[in-house]
Amino acid sequence: MKILIVDDEALARERLHDLVIELFPDTITIEAINGIDALEKISEHTPEIILLDIRMPGMDGLELANHLLKLESPPAIVFTTAYQDHTLSAFDANAVDYLLKPIRKERLKIAIQRAATVSQSKLALLDKGAEETSARTHLSAMVQGSIQLIAVENIYFLKADQKYVTAVWPGGEILINEPLVTLEAEFSDHFIRVHRNALVAIDHIEALKKTTEGQHVVKLADMPIELSVSRRHFSDVKRIIKQH
Repeated sequence: MKILIVDDEALARERLHDLVIELFPDTITIEAINGIDALEKISEHTPEIILLDIRMPGMDGLELANHLLKLESPPAIVFTTAYQDHTLSAFDANAVDYLLKPIRKERLKIAIQRAATVSQSKLALLDKGAEETSARTHLSAMVQGSIQLIAVENIYFLKADQKYVTAVWPGGEILINEPLVTLEAEFSDHFIRVHRNALVAIDHIEALKKTTEGQHVVKLADMPIELSVSRRHFSDVKRIIKQH
């Protein structure tokens, strides 16, 4: 059995490692310091179980759980946290298990045994809880069987085409299997709708222009791309640009 321990505190990871090995001597443990690091370790080692801290810098445990939903066979997650607050209630009935720090050996044993036997499809229920968290720091997509991440702050625009949305940045693009309207609601502080099929990152807008044909467009900084602004959204776009 492989168990991935994800926690930004080295002492917490060390204590969990020691407890796991004491309880299950044949277990292989892998460690990660946050959600981004964990995704790399998951791709490399394919653990069956993750002991996952909720509050971490970079990418926290709840956001990581959201990205793991894209995997065909996601690992079972046991949340670990020092905070007994409203976050836990969202996972009380849906997570494989959660543990409050300091974690007791007897309670950890129960959680790992439960995680080892629970149906992996139950992880899909985490999607409900993940929706109750703050906006994600990254978007993700499956690329050749692995999860590829792109930081939201690096994305210049999101453009819808049928059921897919393309996230574009100077270094490339990726297909996101999420509705544009959902992304707009989650990242309303970061993107503004310029057209029925496009959201543009406010911080990456260089100028609002009018073409010789009379069409308004937004010019993006550091990219040779101009996106059409519809009449419906022109006033909102103009107001946001003036505020920045």
